[in-house]
Amino acid sequence: MRLDLMPKVDLHCHLIGTVRASTFAELARRERLDLPAPPERIYADVNSLPPDPALYLDTRIPVPQGRSADEPEVSYSLFQVSAWVLQVLRDADDLTRITYEAFEDAHRTSATRHLEVSFDALTEHQEKLGYATVVEAYAEGIRMAERDFGMSGRLIAAVDRSRTGEEALSWVRTVVDHPHDYVAGIGLDNLETAGPPERFEAAFRLAGAAGLRRTAHSSEHAPVAVNTITCLDVLGCDRIDHGYFVLEDDEVVARLRDEQVPFTVISTTSRRSWRPWRRASIAAMLAAGLNVIPASDDPGMFPTSLAQEYRILADELAVPEDRLRAMALAGVEACWLPEPEKAALRERFERELAASE
Repeated sequence: MRLDLMPKVDLHCHLIGTVRASTFAELARRERLDLPAPPERIYADVNSLPPDPALYLDTRIPVPQGRSADEPEVSYSLFQVSAWVLQVLRDADDLTRITYEAFEDAHRTSATRHLEVSFDALTEHQEKLGYATVVEAYAEGIRMAERDFGMSGRLIAAVDRSRTGEEALSWVRTVVDHPHDYVAGIGLDNLETAGPPERFEAAFRLAGAAGLRRTAHSSEHAPVAVNTITCLDVLGCDRIDHGYFVLEDDEVVARLRDEQVPFTVISTTSRRSWRPWRRASIAAMLAAGLNVIPASDDPGMFPTSLAQEYRILADELAVPEDRLRAMALAGVEACWLPEPEKAALRERFERELAASE
């Protein structure tokens, strides 16, 4: 079947990374934000430099040490571009708009049926709106998408691992004190080298006690498997984002295979020189029998789409169609919808997949 028409679930998508270049351009003009180049050019030149190359000299799958041929002459880091976008998101209408557009793009480009998007702690100017207003603005964008595209969606409150454990606990306490039907869980984001997962044990324990689901970026930048075990056993994570460096430890891989821990993986990264390594790692994870589920991460800024991520697996990694279909269904099982809604989504996928055979 055509991969762009196959029903999909996207469980690892940063809302700020979905913002269209055209929307960013419009809002930047409104806010008179002085940018070094037009947003369309900036997005085309997103290229984050890797962390210290010395960390990656002896990994099982070699990590490229030099630049790649497709790196732009002028590079913009994903974090810098995200910071610029955050500056121009001023009111609730802006937040509703970018959420709706994220779902619209996922629907139109990738036949995404369910999308879970991460949102960051409030910026200084969003603090004036208040947490409840901000989350309701995001939720309204999801409701509009559910109405217009027949999708479902949930929000994930992102914990920034470059902050302290106390700051993370304060942020999660805000989330817990303002429960919302569309906020399904929390996730640990940002560069893994910025903070060990155990720093955030108290914040994740609070989230779990409140019934929130949990995930974390792990074994993505730190070339060790142990962080993923910490995320599972100490933070109580239900699934893992990325996880490529679990391949460094055979015993860890065996456990993760036996438990079928869901890994949301993305072949495309803003670190362009790392893209071949990413794809080789995903291929090895698949060969090891791990529960790999494609995701889009920051589709607007890379740029990519969930359908494109499936195409990379099919065309570059030779993943057969039956395995791709199984991944789509695994996404349903790993999503954070309430069980009755998950059951309905599972039935829809099975029906649509059967009709396409």
